[in-house]
Amino acid sequence: MPDPTGKTGTAASEKAPRRRQNSGTYIYGVIPADVELSPDARGIGDPPGRIKLVRHGKIAALISKVTLDRPLGRPDDLIAHQRLLDATAAEVPVLPLRFGAVVTGPEAVLNELLEPYHDEFLATLNELEDRVQYVVKGRYVEQVVIGEVLAENPEAARLREEIRGRPEETTWDARIQLGEMVGEAVAAKRDADTEALVDALAPLSVMVVVREPTHEQDAVHAAFLIETDQQAEFSRAVEKFGKRWTGRVDLRLLGPMAPYDFVTTQRREG
Repeated sequence: MPDPTGKTGTAASEKAPRRRQNSGTYIYGVIPADVELSPDARGIGDPPGRIKLVRHGKIAALISKVTLDRPLGRPDDLIAHQRLLDATAAEVPVLPLRFGAVVTGPEAVLNELLEPYHDEFLATLNELEDRVQYVVKGRYVEQVVIGEVLAENPEAARLREEIRGRPEETTWDARIQLGEMVGEAVAAKRDADTEALVDALAPLSVMVVVREPTHEQDAVHAAFLIETDQQAEFSRAVEKFGKRWTGRVDLRLLGPMAPYDFVTTQRREG
């Protein structure tokens, strides 16, 4: 008969330890529900997990089963996460989730992600239709940019001569001052060069996000959302701009990739 206290289990079952869950569901991103997956699509894990879809309405989540006996975060995990999303973005619009999104199972994907955010996700997917992200990253040739700084800043050149050939311990203050001058000058050049590149490429872009530098010698680091039919022209424009910087900046074009910078940031340039 029912327990009058409202409890449904026995005292023994209440005290029994919960079984630890040894697997979970990893979520990569959200795509339109009418997409069909390639049967050989794989994601995180060793061996790599098979990718499946959880559908709700007009959207679906890319998922795979992962074991919880080790923490996520190895370089191979991040590469697998990005590889799947980038390959997907080359074919259909995708909303990438932050690396490391794990829930208890497919029902949690449905109840916690797809159902409550269906309309918002669908609207964003429609905005991203036929659009992909590219990243342009450039790094200064160190000796060249330092030469520019010294040529443009007489005080920096004077300090450089002052410490040349002298012991570090006797020129410590001058070295610190010179380092600060060079750092500030390179940052100013980065701002100017980034603005020049964005101005040149913004007409071929839907949106632009300027990323923070990842290295003190970074010249530019920016993400561009591009219409798929503009990819070839955009690539040519980056190549043309790179020729202007030959010997001064090593410029790289990365993509196409999932729109990591544009699912939460809606900043328009140009």
